[in-house]
Amino acid sequence: MKVLITGGAGFIGSNFIHYWLEKYPDDYIVNLDVLTYAGNLNNLKSIEDNPRYSFVQADITDQQAVDNAMQGVELVVHFAAESHVDRSIMDPAIFTRTNVLGTQILCESALKNNVKHFHYVNTDEVYGSLPNHKSIKFTEQTKFHTRSPYSASKAGGEHIVNAYHVTLGLNTTITSCANNFGPYHHPEKMIPLFIINLLDDKKVPIYGDGQQIRDWLYVKDHCRAIDLVIKQGTIGEVYLVGAQLEHEITNLELTQKLLNLLDKDESYIEYVPDRPGHDTRYAIDWSKIAQLGWKPEFDFDIWLEKTVQWYKDNQDWWQPIVDGDYKDYYQKNYTKR
Repeated sequence: MKVLITGGAGFIGSNFIHYWLEKYPDDYIVNLDVLTYAGNLNNLKSIEDNPRYSFVQADITDQQAVDNAMQGVELVVHFAAESHVDRSIMDPAIFTRTNVLGTQILCESALKNNVKHFHYVNTDEVYGSLPNHKSIKFTEQTKFHTRSPYSASKAGGEHIVNAYHVTLGLNTTITSCANNFGPYHHPEKMIPLFIINLLDDKKVPIYGDGQQIRDWLYVKDHCRAIDLVIKQGTIGEVYLVGAQLEHEITNLELTQKLLNLLDKDESYIEYVPDRPGHDTRYAIDWSKIAQLGWKPEFDFDIWLEKTVQWYKDNQDWWQPIVDGDYKDYYQKNYTKR
């Protein structure tokens, strides 16, 4: 089977390519990625010469390039997105262009090329912010309540996918996931940012009081979930993918875990002004995907420690990133608004 992965040079996309090539030795993958600041072909260095893999550098808003890449494809797994909330606050337009228009162009091309299955990878952030009551969680019936340009654009993309399924007959599935962590995670995101700062003996910036609550999913568990939904999920359905049932932690608690793993004390915490519209809590009821036989396999604490070790062992991967334009972004984002 020929599979098109969009955004395959990014964090989750590259992990998914590694996962799929290993699990399905008869499949061929085309990786379509424009290589923004967050796309990194070093994530795929070990498989760049694999005869079952090819890379196409193109923008998903380029209809001709998308049509060319879609030739002979049976399955599309659509990761490509602008994905950082802070950057969406700085420049909302690029998020709408990529995440909404780009998704529509991909759906149109999939329809024209008779693609058998189109899978859209979404985020639980489209559902907004939950109160601090652990009995309340997002479900597939939760209404969208977007609070950032990023989440609004991802919700728009899901609406496009649904429309192409219901009205135009495209076979689609959708997964919406919790926060991911693991190798190849860009240093602008919280866990790698904090690990790298602490490795460099720098303070870590915590928004507000650090009491925002998140549910962390190891990236390989996410890859397993997408695979299962593609293979066994119901066409036209959405499946939420969460992490450990009782593993919601605050950003401050997560920071303390990282401090402990890197032998630092709380003097390395720097509280910075909170992000505008910062969601208080995310939590997922993943009982629907559990009915397909999925559950998380990777314990948070064990794999957080392994992730810290990965960044220790791969400084040649992240050092060029933090030495570049990232420095300017960091200064703009973590100074007083």
